[in-house]
Amino acid sequence: MDPVGYKRINKVTGKEINKENIVKGVQYEKGRYVVISEDEIRAAHPKSTQTIDIFGFVDSKDIPLQNIDTPYFLAPDKRGEKVYALLRQTLVDTGKVALAHVVIRTSQHLAAVMPLESAIVLVLLRWPSEVRGLDTLDLPKEATDVKLSKSELDMAKRLVKDMSTEWTPDAEQYRDTFQDQIMSLVETKAREGKIEDVETDAGETERKSAD
Repeated sequence: MDPVGYKRINKVTGKEINKENIVKGVQYEKGRYVVISEDEIRAAHPKSTQTIDIFGFVDSKDIPLQNIDTPYFLAPDKRGEKVYALLRQTLVDTGKVALAHVVIRTSQHLAAVMPLESAIVLVLLRWPSEVRGLDTLDLPKEATDVKLSKSELDMAKRLVKDMSTEWTPDAEQYRDTFQDQIMSLVETKAREGKIEDVETDAGETERKSAD
């Protein structure tokens, strides 16, 4: 078994090209691009300051669900315990969440800082420009302006009531069964000795997985 490599191909000519002949650019007009150098890209990257820059506070209900992305737990450093506790309690008492900018690696993110029991959670948010508005959906009138009978609504509500349950993340329905099955298969094959060595070229960093 050998690692898989990928070639850089000119989509017009079909010929392979060297990395040195590749530039980055942004399409300014159809078929016309502004070329940007690596130095210019590096200069535009936000600087990672290891800080969370809060710029405002809003009600949590004001943040659209479709903007929510990835949550992270926050913990204070050795000199920040009291500030951490003060921020968490203030957010609890006011019912607000903090809006902030944070740099992770080299990417700037919009984020919400909110309390969760005794901790604080930072939730990365999608930039508004990345989220489609409802006005972009071409929903048929039959799905938005339809008259529902009382019996239909009553039946649907009974179904919801009968299936209502508690949030129990340890239950089987909350598990990623695909991941479980794949890892079980890996363990079984490993026990059976079905493990293959991957040969790499000299100087090439060995990858953790093979395609």
